[in-house]
Amino acid sequence: MTRDDLISATRQLIDEGDRLRGAPSLASLQVWLQHSDDLLSTAWGSMDRYHLAWLMVGKPKGIVRGRPMTADEESAYVREVAEQKTAALRMSLDAVERQGMPFVGETGGARPGDEARADRDAAATVDSRPLDRAPDRAGLPADPGLAERLAEARRRADEHLDHDAPRAPRPDRMER
Repeated sequence: MTRDDLISATRQLIDEGDRLRGAPSLASLQVWLQHSDDLLSTAWGSMDRYHLAWLMVGKPKGIVRGRPMTADEESAYVREVAEQKTAALRMSLDAVERQGMPFVGETGGARPGDEARADRDAAATVDSRPLDRAPDRAGLPADPGLAERLAEARRRADEHLDHDAPRAPRPDRMER
């Protein structure tokens, strides 16, 4: 997926989320959620339950259990879920469009600030990697001093290895 495709598809989904908030429909919400989940997982990778719970997407505050929702409750549910997911889509759009963050499914497209380089040869590089390519697996930029700083941080951490050791003998009655 190119950066431009991701930006375009995300904008379309944000527009659809805004429409859903204006004219709520549970069936439309379910289709929209599937499309947005597919787009986000293609771009950023799949999220585990922890991340989804942290985002609270699809978990309205006043959830109805044990009975069908009334029309007003269903509309409120659709609006709330659409608002939450649209916010996640806006964060994704900001990360890709304004911040120029690399993403998992990236295959091309222009980063912010690359407009001046757009007409250059496709083999041109920025930060010693090809344009429109995600950074190395670790996601760290090339930095000659990084290894030295990392070694220093490890040396300092080694000085504190004994911090989890017991500091005073424990009485037998506390050893249960």
